[in-house]
Parts: sequence; C-alpha cells; structure tokens
Amino acid sequence: MNIEGKKILVLGGYGLVGMAVCRELLERKPREIQVHSLRQEESEEAQQQLLPFAGDTRITVSSGDIFGPVDQEASDLDRLGQQLGQLRDEDLPSFLLYHLLAEGRPDIVIDCVNTATGIAYRDVYSSSEKVFEQVAADAVDREAVEALLEALYIPRLIRHIQVLYRGMSDADTGVYFKVGTSGTGGMGLNVPYTHSEEKPSRVLLSKSAVAGAHSMLLFLMARTPDAPITKEIKPAAAIAWKKIAHGPIYRGRKPIRLVEARPQPLGEVFSTTEPDAAASTDEILQTAYIDTGENGIFSVEEFALLTTARQMEFVTPEEIAQYMVFEIEGGNTGHDIINALDNAVLGPTYRAGLMRHWALERMMGFERQGKTKSVAFEMLGPPRNTKLLFEAHLLREALTTMTAVRESTPEELAKNLDTLVRERPRIANEVVSVGIPILLESGEILRGPEVIVPANADNQTLTPDVLENWVHDGWVDLRVANCARWIERFQRIHEETAAIPPDDTSSRYLRNLRFWDEEKRIQPGKIVGWILSVEEHGARTKR
Repeated sequence: MNIEGKKILVLGGYGLVGMAVCRELLERKPREIQVHSLRQEESEEAQQQLLPFAGDTRITVSSGDIFGPVDQEASDLDRLGQQLGQLRDEDLPSFLLYHLLAEGRPDIVIDCVNTATGIAYRDVYSSSEKVFEQVAADAVDREAVEALLEALYIPRLIRHIQVLYRGMSDADTGVYFKVGTSGTGGMGLNVPYTHSEEKPSRVLLSKSAVAGAHSMLLFLMARTPDAPITKEIKPAAAIAWKKIAHGPIYRGRKPIRLVEARPQPLGEVFSTTEPDAAASTDEILQTAYIDTGENGIFSVEEFALLTTARQMEFVTPEEIAQYMVFEIEGGNTGHDIINALDNAVLGPTYRAGLMRHWALERMMGFERQGKTKSVAFEMLGPPRNTKLLFEAHLLREALTTMTAVRESTPEELAKNLDTLVRERPRIANEVVSVGIPILLESGEILRGPEVIVPANADNQTLTPDVLENWVHDGWVDLRVANCARWIERFQRIHEETAAIPPDDTSSRYLRNLRFWDEEKRIQPGKIVGWILSVEEHGARTKR
C-alpha cells in the first residue's frame, strides 16, 4: 500500500516502538497520524515530539483503554458483561476500540500495544487462589469472584479480536500490522528473568501463551475475506532503547529513596515490610540508566547482563519500524509471522482432492445399496448447516431437479413439500430424529422429544422474533417465504452459470454447468457450500 496521503492509527504510539514507527511513517508523508495511548498526557507528549518532523502531516491524539468501554464510569459488572457476554451488533459502539476505528476510519492500523502483557498480567492465579480459599471456608464473596472473572485471559483476548475485526471491517481499513511478543524476549522455558519464585513463572508463561493465541487469531483474521491485510512482526529479543541519561531512578512511577541502614540482629522472625529497619531520607537514588520503554529503566550492569551473548540480547525499535513500513509498502522482509504461518501450515492436498471423489462415490454406493439418504447427523455444526442440508434434501425428494424448483412458484413449492412430509413420514422422521424440527406453512410443527435449537428453553414464551431466530438457526422451514428464498437461490445459480461463455473451457470458472450437473440434480452438499461461500461470506481465501 502507498502510505502517502493515508490516515494511520498507531495504537500504543507513545511507546518505544510506537514512536519509532511514527517517525518512520512521517518520511512517507501520510495525510494524518493518530497517536493513541492509554493516557492523554502520553499522547500529547508524543504529538509534541513528532510535530517538528511532521511537515504537512496532521498529528492527532486520542487516549483510553482499548480493551475497555467508551464509558469510563461503567460498573465492574457492566465491564464483565462486555467481555464475557454474547457480542451483538448494537453493543459494538460501546467499546472504545470500535469507536476509535469506526469514527476515525483509518486506512492503516499499527498496533504497538503489548496485548499479551496487558491481558496476562491480570494474574488469574492469584485471583483463583483467593476464590479457592473462600470456597474452602464456605465464604465466597462477590468481589473475589468478579476479580477472577476479570482475570480470565482467553475471553478477553477473543472479545478484543472480535471488536478489532468488526471495527476495521466497518471502517474499510486496508492494513493491520501488529507488533507482537514472544513473552520471554526470545528465550526458552529456562528464561532466568522473572519476578517469581517459580521458574519459569506461570504468569510469564501465560504472557507467552496469550501472545501465541493472539497470533493464531490474527492468522485466522488474515484468512477472512473482508478483513484488512493482516501482518505481525514478533521481536524475539529485548527492545532498546529510548534514552540514556543520568538522573533520579523511579520504579513503578515512584522514586527510589535512599535509606540509612544499620546492622541489627536477624532475629527469629522476618517481615517484608519493617518501617523501623532503616531511617528514611529525602534523597532520591541518582545514577546512569538506560530507558527501554515498556520494560522500564536498567542500570549499566543490568543492561550489560540482559544484552550479553546468549541472554536476551536486543533489537532496536528503528529496525522494527523499518521492517513494518517496508512490509506495508509491499516488501517482503521475511519477518511477518502471519506469512510464515501461511507457508508452514499444511493445507489441502492433491492426494486428498483425488481421494475425495472415491470416498463420495463409495458412500453413495452404500446409499443406493441400503436404499437410504445420508444427509446430516448434526455433528458438523452449527445446526444451521444441518437445517440447510435437510431443506435441500427435501427439495431433492419433492422435485428432483434444480430446474423444477426454479420454475415453481413459492406456493407450489410449499404445497409439494407439505405433501412430501405428510405422505412420506419416514423422510420427516429422519430429520426430526437428529434434533431438527420442521415448520410447516400451516403453522404446525414436526419435532422429536429433543431439539437442538433452542438449547435450553423451558416453557419459553414464543414471540414472532424468537420463532424467526430459532427457525433461522436450526429449524427446517417449509413456509412460502423460505420456499421463495430457495427459488431465488437456484435462479441466482442458474444466472451465474448462464453468464459463463459456452466456449470458455479454461480453468477460470469453478461452478460451471458441469459442476451443477446441468441442473439435473439437487446436490445438497454443493448447494449449501455455495450458500456458505456466497450468501454468508464464509469462503476460504487461502490454501
């Protein structure tokens, strides 16, 4: 993509890599760079640092927690519901990330936020230990349970990706580039840098686990037709540096104050906090340090240790920024892990494609031999696929050919299907036996003792909206309106094949007249595959 004239949203733009990326982007003259950070003062500081190099590029700012709601005053319970509940279209504007994307409509999104750290360091282990203790004492309180739910990693990560994908789709974003992490600076399970007695630390490994899960979700997003071009670079080393200076030393935004200690007996007991152990002073520790951004500041010897041979070593933020921009512009650095996964995974094979024909031929032979039809068992899922397969099957039993369905009226089709299930009950019974009800135009229903949709209804009031949702998700619908939909589908397939030049015998077209057996047969599997690919936009894009 040509960066010049484009709007770019940089999430985590105040950070070490974020600033390097912004500086690299400014050389390509984008129309606007929107710097987003957790705190407004950070975004504004980044803006001031970038303005001298901006030229005609606008530098705008925004702030807030991209994992949270727009309403910063939302209750803890509302926040939990946002993360753990079902995501509905009407809920999307309540997420800050969606608001940023839908309102700003960036052409490119560069995500420098350390998502894995932000999610994994909520520490599900400490929260669960507290709940375990309370369960053992039969005294579980709401606050502890809420803290445990708040700390769950995977639901939060999944919701983040769902909102990110929907927001970028609605904003017509062209490229999404993630700066990921290995979680350990490229080291293994023997990583010696951990603030824990465990080696390796559960929390640190959780960070790596979330980082890996995040990459796999981005791998899936990259295979989604209406998603932006999706890339990720995953540094496997420490990243440094932002500045080198001599000055006061802060840890966690608090200065390290010097104390005056004196020798004293060790004693038989010991406490982490002992105010009388040393006298406090107003003097702040000052010395030389290197600022590595998110990872904090290190002393001379700490930095020497971290970056020495066979430890984490390090990579500079400018290198990361250069690789990212080169990839966005269409270059190939070899460091995009989404592309690496695409090349490493084992996709569909020629052998499997060849043998598919034999497998189907053998199965159909058994069908003929047993005088049965093998349609659906509701093991593939979701129930909607089973419903569609059975609807196509009933059309096949009632009218045989796609042409006959296409040339029927909706009323004629509904009448034929109604007659079929009444006069040949075996066909209907096979449908309802797997848990799929059949709804007739008369309003009558054929069902078994158990249905799959709805899953847990108990004397639930049946409103028109509820009924239509259930029918859509997993009921065979033989009403006139749905018959009209099937006629329209077959007409569309007919028009697609008719538009193919009859003398074009090249490999260009997949679903030609031969594919549909000249519309002489109704083939449920092929037809539902077409519905999922064309109507419901569920097609595979990569192999």
